[in-house]
Amino acid sequence: MSWFESLSELLDNSSIPWKTIVVAFSIGQFAFENYLTYRQYKVLSKKELPPVLVNEIDKETFEKSEEYSKAKAKFSIVSDILGLVEKLAIIKYDVFPRLWHMGNKLATILPYKYRVVSTVAQSLWFLLVLSNISTITGLPLAYYQHFILEEKFGFNKLTIKLWIMDMIKGIVLGTAIGGPILYAFLKIFEKFETNFIWYVCLFLLIVQILAMTLIPVYIMPLFNTFTPLEDGKLKESIENLAKSVGFPLDKIFVIDGSKRSSHSNAYFTGLPFTSKRIVLFDTLVDNNSVEEITAVLAHEIGHWQKNHILNMLFYSQIHTLAIFSLFTSVYRNLSFYNAFGFFIADTQMDINVHTPTKVFIDSFPIIIGFMFFNDLLTPLECGMQFMMSLISRLHEYQADAYAKALGYTQHLCRALIELQIKNLSTMNVDTLYSSYHYSHPTLAERLTALGYVSEKKKE
Repeated sequence: MSWFESLSELLDNSSIPWKTIVVAFSIGQFAFENYLTYRQYKVLSKKELPPVLVNEIDKETFEKSEEYSKAKAKFSIVSDILGLVEKLAIIKYDVFPRLWHMGNKLATILPYKYRVVSTVAQSLWFLLVLSNISTITGLPLAYYQHFILEEKFGFNKLTIKLWIMDMIKGIVLGTAIGGPILYAFLKIFEKFETNFIWYVCLFLLIVQILAMTLIPVYIMPLFNTFTPLEDGKLKESIENLAKSVGFPLDKIFVIDGSKRSSHSNAYFTGLPFTSKRIVLFDTLVDNNSVEEITAVLAHEIGHWQKNHILNMLFYSQIHTLAIFSLFTSVYRNLSFYNAFGFFIADTQMDINVHTPTKVFIDSFPIIIGFMFFNDLLTPLECGMQFMMSLISRLHEYQADAYAKALGYTQHLCRALIELQIKNLSTMNVDTLYSSYHYSHPTLAERLTALGYVSEKKKE
């Protein structure tokens, strides 16, 4: 007997207070993350810039940045409180069994010959109900974030019509694409009851690769317009850079990001061993010089040169393997499912007979188990977030160093400073907060690592 099987037998115990454990971990995560936010909020009260930024950021911009960061911190706390209350209500009032019933009722709308009553099909109906209710309950916060918070600081460019259209497109695409993916995911558990781990990991890797390949080409154009970069100095500069370092550049596009936000960005798409597309936000093209944009792309090419995409795929697979290996200990645990209102029906029982807070089904509802299992992993996931943030920041330093080696130090630093100003990014950051939340080093850390010396200091 493997240690997973032994652990599974040990945990299949009706005396284990699964609900209490999930509630405790959820509250613990809330407390920890908001403690970090509190630390960050205190740092935002500092009246002085980091030394390396003293000659680069004017007082008005600094104060507005701090105000924006405080507003986002307050919004984060309120959002977390509402999220915690929602989660606790779902657990206390057995909301998931109720939504399962609702999904079953929706399924009966179909003509009888098209009805499918398997646990996998019922899981998909449940997720359809849950996702749409989540979208509706999330509308007030989403509206506030875009049309009040972002609007106040001049970033929001969305109209109500565009916001609604984005939502509708997201729901349709989520159902059309996410449905088959979830179906295949759940069928793996049904087909390979005892040795699903490697199949799940392989399936999710394929999904990741397809997403990286297809989303930029076929999905994102449904939301934004991608226009080929016009001939000129910028295009020539980018092509010369790509040619000089052997970057397999295919096309360069400008995306109309300004129709939703005035924030700036740039990225490239494509698998590690295929040609790449470079995408520039129109806000970046409009507000930065040719040299600065080229320097930003030198940084992005540094990620390709250092195989950072492959690295993150590897770490992601290790993470996935660890999660599903641990999931084997509870995925067929009767006491675990029973605690949340899901019961495996006796062969003599009509599985369509339910109570409002109890569901009787003929096999384990894996999707329910996995959702609550994620809450049990909260301590592990918090630790993983520290690790993944650390790895991501190391990658950013390496990409910066690559751009520096190509001779773009000064232009990259100027571009980073301009982006910091345009995006009103946080100037002062608590170390523990950034270690957990930030995938990029702070501007001050990056400038220091690049050895940046202000032109004003030279004078």
